[in-house]
Amino acid sequence: MTTESPTKSQEAAAVPPPGRASKNKRVPQGHKRLLTRRDRITLAFMAGVPTVLHVLLVWVTAIASILLAFTSWDGIGFDSIKWVGLDNFQQLFNDNPQFWPAVEHNVIWFVVLILIPTPFGLFLAVQLDKKIRFSRVYQTAFFLPVVISLACIGFVWQLIYNPDTGLINSLIGANKPGHYIDWIGDPKLNLWAVLIAASWRHTGYMMILYLAGLKSVDPSLREASALDGANEWQTFKSVIFPTLRPTNTVVLVVTIIEALRAFDLVFVFNKGAQGTELLSILVTNNIIGESSRIGYGSAIAVVLLFISLIVIIPYLIATFRKERRA
Repeated sequence: MTTESPTKSQEAAAVPPPGRASKNKRVPQGHKRLLTRRDRITLAFMAGVPTVLHVLLVWVTAIASILLAFTSWDGIGFDSIKWVGLDNFQQLFNDNPQFWPAVEHNVIWFVVLILIPTPFGLFLAVQLDKKIRFSRVYQTAFFLPVVISLACIGFVWQLIYNPDTGLINSLIGANKPGHYIDWIGDPKLNLWAVLIAASWRHTGYMMILYLAGLKSVDPSLREASALDGANEWQTFKSVIFPTLRPTNTVVLVVTIIEALRAFDLVFVFNKGAQGTELLSILVTNNIIGESSRIGYGSAIAVVLLFISLIVIIPYLIATFRKERRA
């Protein structure tokens, strides 16, 4: 009895009380780190400023344009804004002689971009995908016009189309008095001259998109096609091109958007006059031009926005459906 009691007392002393053990026990925090006040301010600034700018410059201006399309405003003072309903749209569709030619030119712009630079960009992408020598140099050379500003491209092509000292007239001998070809001033030629410059830039854009799509094609498909005895054209037509369906969708949407927002080249060439009217040019001329018809120009912008949404909304719906299925 005397030998067991000291041992039990020592064991009882070694075991801490339940309440004390729960207080002294530390909960492991893992890798959790609390943000300091300075970190929160920095994150709020980095996320808040772009969000505010996006809302002000995109959403607020878009909603304001839609509302102004139903008003008459000369841009001087908010008191001069008058609600006119659908009068701007009726005048636009019925009384504006430049509206329907502008719509026609935008359609021509899209057709030319989809028929000429798009197939040529696909051809360049197929050739560069073969891993030829100096392929990076070729990619840079063809993609360089995409990086350059459209305004700069317009100035460059103005020099090429110059009737007196331009490259084209000098090559074909049309730079002599009495034999000038005015590529920019002639209403029968200027739209096609601008489209050549736009196609030059658009080719590099399409090349990069298709090259990215070709890089994602499974190499086993090419090997299986070669084992079946198919030549290069048959492999591309029956195996490679069907797998580029997502890329073709992106190319189609991008080309439509490029055709609708075309502005820079035309404005640099001749400001949309004499046969180069576009919807974007009409918007600019009415809003910031001499007439300063803010409401009427906003109505044209709303029509342009509506045409764009007809293309973009089905594309977004199809994309979201694919993501849900995946």
